[in-house]
Amino acid sequence: MEVEMKNKFINHTGIQGQTPIVHCDLKPSNILLDKDMTGHVGDFGLAKFFADHATHDLSTSETRSIGIRGTIGYTAPEYGMGSEVSAYGDIYSFGILELEMFTGKRPTDEIFKDGLSLHNFVKEALPGSVSEISDPILFQTEREEEENFTRSVKIVESLSLILEIGVNCSSDLPRERMEINDVASKLHFIKGTLLGSEIH
Repeated sequence: MEVEMKNKFINHTGIQGQTPIVHCDLKPSNILLDKDMTGHVGDFGLAKFFADHATHDLSTSETRSIGIRGTIGYTAPEYGMGSEVSAYGDIYSFGILELEMFTGKRPTDEIFKDGLSLHNFVKEALPGSVSEISDPILFQTEREEEENFTRSVKIVESLSLILEIGVNCSSDLPRERMEINDVASKLHFIKGTLLGSEIH
C-alpha cells in the first residue's frame, strides 16, 4: 500500500504527470484507500497548479502564499516563516505521514513537546531502536516460532529503511529532503526485498 500511495503522490505533484500540482495538505484523512488498499490522494481544496511548468523546475518555489497552508503537524516549517509554496512542502508532509503510519503516533501527540517532534523521535531511534518505536501491530503474526523470528528480523530491517526515508523527507530544510522519485524507487526496492523473503 505504501508504494502505491507514493506513486499516486508522484502523479499528483506533477513530477511524472502533465500538470504539476502542489497539494498543500497531505495528511491521513486526505488519503483514501480503495478495495485493494491502494492509497489515493484526495481533497485538493488547498492545491496549487504550476501554470508554466514547462519552463520551471519543481524544486523551486513558484506559487506565492500568504499565511500557513495545510494542517498543524503536517505543514512544512518554512510555510510558517512565510516561504512560498513548493513541491518540497508536500514532500515534508509525506515524510511526516509515513512516520505516523509506521509508528502509530501522530505529530500532534502529547509526548511531542519541549523540542521533541515526531521527526526527532524517530531519528533518535534509528537504527538500533526501531522495534521499540514502531507500531506493535506490524509484528503480529500467526507463524511458527522460527519463521516468526526470521520474519521479525526482516520486518525490522525494512522498517529501519522506511523510517529513514520518512526522516529524510521531513527534514526542516527543504533542500535536505529527498526527491520523490528517489523515495518511490527505494520503497519499491524495500517492498521487493520484504516480499521476496516471505516467499522462501
